[in-house]
Amino acid sequence: MLNIVLIGLNHKTAPVDIREQLAFSKEETKDSLESLQKHPEINEVLLISTCNRVEILMAAENISGAVEAASAFLSDIKKININTFKESLYKYSGDNAVRHIFRVASSLDSMVVGEPQILGQIKEAYQLATSKKTSGVILNRLLHKAFFISKRIRNDTGIGDNAVSISYAAIELGRKIFGSLEGKKILLIGAGEMAEIAVEHLITNRAGDIFIANRTFERGVTLAAKFNGNAIRFEEIEDFLEIVDIIISSTGSPDFVITRPQVKSVMRKRRNRPLFFIDIAVPRDIDPHINRLTNSYVYDVDDLKGVIEENIEKRNKEAVKGNRIVDEAVIRFRQWFENLDVVPTIVDLRKKMDTIANAEVEKTLHTLNHLPKNDRNAIHKMTNALVNKILHDPTLYLKNNQFHGNRASCIDITRKLFKLDD
Repeated sequence: MLNIVLIGLNHKTAPVDIREQLAFSKEETKDSLESLQKHPEINEVLLISTCNRVEILMAAENISGAVEAASAFLSDIKKININTFKESLYKYSGDNAVRHIFRVASSLDSMVVGEPQILGQIKEAYQLATSKKTSGVILNRLLHKAFFISKRIRNDTGIGDNAVSISYAAIELGRKIFGSLEGKKILLIGAGEMAEIAVEHLITNRAGDIFIANRTFERGVTLAAKFNGNAIRFEEIEDFLEIVDIIISSTGSPDFVITRPQVKSVMRKRRNRPLFFIDIAVPRDIDPHINRLTNSYVYDVDDLKGVIEENIEKRNKEAVKGNRIVDEAVIRFRQWFENLDVVPTIVDLRKKMDTIANAEVEKTLHTLNHLPKNDRNAIHKMTNALVNKILHDPTLYLKNNQFHGNRASCIDITRKLFKLDD
């Protein structure tokens, strides 16, 4: 009987320098899957590699043999002494392995609980495994169930609600202020990474024109091309305050780039249309006193961090519900997995055939009330003999340890063919 086995390391167990050494590119993953499956200790295999984790998920008869084979493979393929990462490895089998993969796919095991990227990364890993035919009946079922559980947790809990990154939190605040960000004009001041990410979130929310001001005009032109925007000179910032709705600033200036008097004069021309400032710079670019002006909203990094901490706490509370859903799913998966064993399948097949045969005999005998008891018993006996003869060869085939192919596949097909799980 095959077992589900997993080994791996992640951001909790290994520092980034070890994770970097063991990371796999897409091409490396393809080649590695083939090499792993050829190992006599491994029947099915899937490899997950992200910036925060490297995991090998397997179906194998011998748990310790599979763990040893996968560990040695990591050492050999990456040319790293196994002692370098041995203490960082976690090893799971059975329910614990199933629970782990469900939690990972549902983002309950992520650095940021509820982040959506991990599900896409696991789906990509699974697609690679199926394309290389290294995933069979057991891992196929496990991964499909993991995707289903992830979707259910996202729908039934608030694990994905509430922004937990600086840039995204800023955009969420903007959406609360404006109701919708569609068509809103943006002014990006400077070229900080978080500011760029904020602009990407705004574009996703269908924001309108983007203007970019940078002290080095050439850099502004380059950045404007990236976002299909328009570069303006630093000296033009005050003029554009009149027409934009959202200002995202991330410069290295020691002084305020935008002051309260500038905004006060502009607000008259804007007829008090809301103006939203996201100040991601340290030291700050936007004069915090602008917040005192009507319809002017300024949020700096500390404001956003406060929102994020509150949101993380909310997500962690929702994660409790998510873990309960995972625990229920682990039990159901175990029931399916145990049913792959040959004995329960033979018993269920016999039970279904007997039920059908007896029901049909009773239906027939109901119209033959004139038959004496001995004749009726003879018909029952003949029916049982027919069922025995019909099931004889399939039963021998399922019991035979020497049959060609994968036992789990044959049992799974039998259960589907006769609808034994309905």
